[in-house]
Order: sequence, then structure tokens, then C-alpha cells
Amino acid sequence: MNKMVLLGDEAVALAAIQAGLSAAYSYPGTPASEIMEYLIKISRGGQKFVAKWCVNEKVACEEALGVSFAGKRAMVSFKHVGLNVAADPFINSAITGANGGLVVVVGDDPGMHSSQDEQDSRYYADFARILCLEPTGHQEAYDMTREAFDLSEKFNLPVLIRLVTRLAHSRSSVEVRPIREQNKGGAYGNWQDWTLLPSNARRRFRLLLDRQKELKEYAEETRFNYLSLNPGNKKLGVVVTGIAYNYFKEITGRLPEQPSYLKISTYPFPEKKLLQLIGQVEEILIIEEGYPFLERFIRGVTGIPGKKIRGKMDGALPSSGELTPDLVAGALGLPVKTGLKVESLKLASRPPQLCVGCPHA
Repeated sequence: MNKMVLLGDEAVALAAIQAGLSAAYSYPGTPASEIMEYLIKISRGGQKFVAKWCVNEKVACEEALGVSFAGKRAMVSFKHVGLNVAADPFINSAITGANGGLVVVVGDDPGMHSSQDEQDSRYYADFARILCLEPTGHQEAYDMTREAFDLSEKFNLPVLIRLVTRLAHSRSSVEVRPIREQNKGGAYGNWQDWTLLPSNARRRFRLLLDRQKELKEYAEETRFNYLSLNPGNKKLGVVVTGIAYNYFKEITGRLPEQPSYLKISTYPFPEKKLLQLIGQVEEILIIEEGYPFLERFIRGVTGIPGKKIRGKMDGALPSSGELTPDLVAGALGLPVKTGLKVESLKLASRPPQLCVGCPHA
């Protein structure tokens, strides 16, 4: 295996290429733009795959879906609000299903660095009833993307990968693996599966519902979900997802006792592992970047009798903005270091601008 230093976006792009990508489509938007920029750069170097900017996210999603129907591997990428634009073909792609591997990569933007909202794309995976993978770091971004194509073909469904700005725009070393051959394509299957007239849609939707059991079984078995139990500490258990896992691991060395924890990187969630953790502890802290998506699931309607649940919904962690190691430390009961106070500089007022070349300008 070779090692490369890559942006999170670049790790996803390279993994797709080495997983046998035939075509990728995108519409620009931070923090996901660098995925297509990297793909275009590599394609110009002689790699034989299509890498193309599209007029909008809906068109990008439809083009990728068409490539998948033809039996080849395709990827579409855009920022979180772009998924709103692509919602129609995205939701329906779960019902038509995928033929060749189809991966949808979405860059969420907690803290709204370059966006108008903080919406959490995990809700779209729940809405569509498909598998969502959320990497904790650059190596997982690479590994999950490669596996996502295999999973898409195994379950005949698109797979959503959720990135956040801090992961997409930071760099780290990544171990890369040999390139896989592209699918030959041409095996279209039953054309009626791709034509969602009501008679076909009802049949396909039933297949999607039947597939949920397999997705849940994958969530229990995958190495990306990991349970660590400390029998000596019955007080606190931590459920942590995505990039917040790094903040949690950074803080644990300062704790007097190591808590039991469950690292979750998939939707559906590993419910058996979650119940195992809940049965071991008195209090549960949920650490996740974005909306309290996992917290709502765990709390349910009335909570868990006899268990204290903490997270964004009770103020243990802020309900908006990015998480930081200090915020996680405070939620774990550790003193928060006070930063240096820097006086604000008086700068000339500059109105926000759209990126150069943006068709919305």
C-alpha cells in the first residue's frame, strides 16, 4: 500500500477512481467542490473516466443514475443544500434502485462557513431509506468510499456519504490500495425497474422496504461501527459519530475513568450495539456534528426509563455551530481552557461575494 497526503474531498475522489469509477458528475459548492476538481485533474492525466460539471445538482444526479442503470459505477457530489435541488431523482433512485454502484457524496457545512443553513443530510438518507456512511477521518473517507460502491451493488441501492467542512478541507495521510477494473456495463436488467409508473413504483417500493433488514444487519456487522465497554465505569457511556469521534478521543486521556463508548458511522444505526451500551451505563452522552439526528432516535418520545440522556437537546452541547475539542471536554465535565482574547480589527466593510465563475453571480 502507498501513502498519500490528501484533503478529505481528495480522499473520496481518489477512492472512487480506484474503486473502478466510470463517471462522476457535480455542481460546485463548498465544501464539496474539491472532489470534482481533483477528478478532473486526474482525468486529464490519462485516466479513462468521465468527470463533468453539470448545470445543477438535479441534472448531475440524473446523469449519474443513468450511468448506474447501464451497469457502470458512478458518483455524484455536491454540498448539502444541493441535495435539496437533487431531491426528486435522489429519493426516486432508492425506489428504482442502482445497477452499477451509485455513490452520492454530500458536504454538510456545520457553522455555515459558506452556506445559508446547517441542514443535516442524514435526514435525507432516512427519508429515502438508504444506507448512509459518515467517516470520522481521512482514512475512513477513503475506505468507506471504496466500500460504498460494493455495497451499492450488493444492495442494489444508492449509498450516501456524508462529509463535513472540517473533514473535507483538512489534510491527512491516507493508505491507498490498487485500482479496480471498471465494470464492463451493458447489463441493463428489467427496464420497467427504472420507469416509475405507479404499478412499477409499488412493486419497487416493496423491494426497498424488504431491503431494510439487510441494511440493519450490515450496520451490526461493519467494522465502521465499534463498541468499547469498560466494565469498571458504569456511570457514563458515550455515543459518538463522524468527525466528533476525533475530539472525543483527544479528550479521553484527561478523564479520570475511561467511559464505555459506541462509535457510529452508519445509518441505519447498530441497534443491538446501542442497546448493549445503554444496558451497561446510567448516563448517555451523545456527541454528533450537525442536528441531533441520533439523539432524537435514542430519546424516542419519552426517553429511556432510568437513564439520563445528554446532548444537544438539553444544552450539554450547543445546538448550532461546529463542535470543538473544548466543547466536548465541557460536556464530559472537564474544565474548558479559556482562549486568548484578541481585539477585533477595524476593517473596511466588504459585502459577501459569490465564487468567481458561479452561474448564480
